[in-house]
Amino acid sequence: MSRKPRIDGQEKRQQLLAAASEVFAARGFGNATLAEICRKARANNAAVNYHFGSKETLYVECWRYAFDKSLGVYPPDGGIAPDAPVEMRLRGRILAIMRRVVDPKSYELDIVYKETATPTGLLTEVIITALEPILMGFRRIIEELLGPAAGEQEVRLCLMSLRAQCFGPLMRERRRRIDFKVAALPDQDPVMQDVEMLADHVTRFSLAGIRAVRETVDVT
Repeated sequence: MSRKPRIDGQEKRQQLLAAASEVFAARGFGNATLAEICRKARANNAAVNYHFGSKETLYVECWRYAFDKSLGVYPPDGGIAPDAPVEMRLRGRILAIMRRVVDPKSYELDIVYKETATPTGLLTEVIITALEPILMGFRRIIEELLGPAAGEQEVRLCLMSLRAQCFGPLMRERRRRIDFKVAALPDQDPVMQDVEMLADHVTRFSLAGIRAVRETVDVT
């Protein structure tokens, strides 16, 4: 009788991370159980302690796993070459974020939503570390668009506005879907369904705003 191929430790670890990201995204840290995660990963109940040591460590590691997996599908630069015109680079980054937000498999976003509702504080450091390179990419583009005369305040305000446009409407819709547990809502704004169009609008709107700020800075 042939035996089933043995799954090595690294593969089992990946299965646990994948299962945990889905369970934590659906239930949050407090309501998720290791038994459910192990069942979903087809692992024995001791597997989490063996591979991660605790539920808390698994929580942090699975968020990073889900985040890295999303970035693999949607690179932060949107696939735009670093020597492309700055306007194209800005749109590429905006579109990459929006595509992540509308993808139901971006479990890291749902985990953060649950964490925000019932904070554990466990994800603070890993989220800050993970997001820093993405924010710096946006920051460099904004600095390039604003020009050398712009100060720290102008850069931060433009970055804040850009982040709000990228995440605000789409994340609100994503959260509504989670809360109502449906794939789509009857009153969904059709604008929210066209990510390419929305990315074009946010890019144009942001470029116009940044140009206006630059004009103000350049004359002072």
